[in-house]
Amino acid sequence: MLNKTLVTFPTLTTERLTLRQLVENDVQAIFLLRSDPVINKYLDREPSQTLEEALQFIRTIQTNNLLYWAIIEPISGKLVGGIGLFNVSNEGNTCEIGYELLPDYQGQGFMNEAMKKVIAFAVDILGIKAINAFTHKANQPSAKLLQMLNFEQMEIIDESNPDVIVFRLLN
Repeated sequence: MLNKTLVTFPTLTTERLTLRQLVENDVQAIFLLRSDPVINKYLDREPSQTLEEALQFIRTIQTNNLLYWAIIEPISGKLVGGIGLFNVSNEGNTCEIGYELLPDYQGQGFMNEAMKKVIAFAVDILGIKAINAFTHKANQPSAKLLQMLNFEQMEIIDESNPDVIVFRLLN
């Protein structure tokens, strides 16, 4: 849970995207995102099986005041992914970043744009000093993205899941 109080949920914009608060009307798009086998291949979660599970995810985000943005492609208005800041430390100086993007939108620089904007928000507005990201060792596109954004691969091994690589961005 975020310990810094934001008066309103921040909407962020990039050259090609709008990052906005997740709402219950996004349930169908979130279901597609969270049930997609390509996206879930490298994630340590069970794919959503029903719209109700997707709705529960949205409600959990809302109830816990988590910073999770719906990634919207403005021309179509379509929700194409999500990005969030999680596990913000009590001191407010470290957090995790997580992200997912529909397969049809991968490889086009959308997540690079979204990540840059969210990282800038974390550093400039929240005062975050270190951002951690976790990716599966076989998920080379994710690792490449993190390296392009100056995240450094850490030597930390997650004993509960040795297939996970930890990356860290220090500010």
